Amino acid sequence: MTTGTDESRRLIERYWAAMNTNDFRAAAGLFHDDYLLEWPQSGERIRGRDNFAAVNENYPAAGRWVFTVHRLVADGGEVASEVTVTDGAVTARVITFSSVRDGLIVHQTEYWPDPYEPSPARAAWVEGIETD
Repeated sequence: MTTGTDESRRLIERYWAAMNTNDFRAAAGLFHDDYLLEWPQSGERIRGRDNFAAVNENYPAAGRWVFTVHRLVADGGEVASEVTVTDGAVTARVITFSSVRDGLIVHQTEYWPDPYEPSPARAAWVEGIETD
């Protein structure tokens, strides 16, 4: 079944709202039975709702996780998200590509880029920006 753009966008908005409650089992309740999450940078794959919830429930954190959605771009059953994630001690920016099937999230690929200092060689042509 093909999923429409608006339906996909609303589903991913609900997903990030559930993640922000830190109820990772509720977030996983939005997953298709064939759910798969891939983290290419670390070479890891998480298969299924229970594994997803367990990874998040057992991740060492300084406090409650807070998720701030900066941008969602949806096209049919594909949604790209740009989100800041923080536990109060560590802050990261994640780019997540989600695929929706039958009204549920079936696949996600997440990129967790590490921040780095700008090169002095570009200083004459760039300006700094605020990051979360």
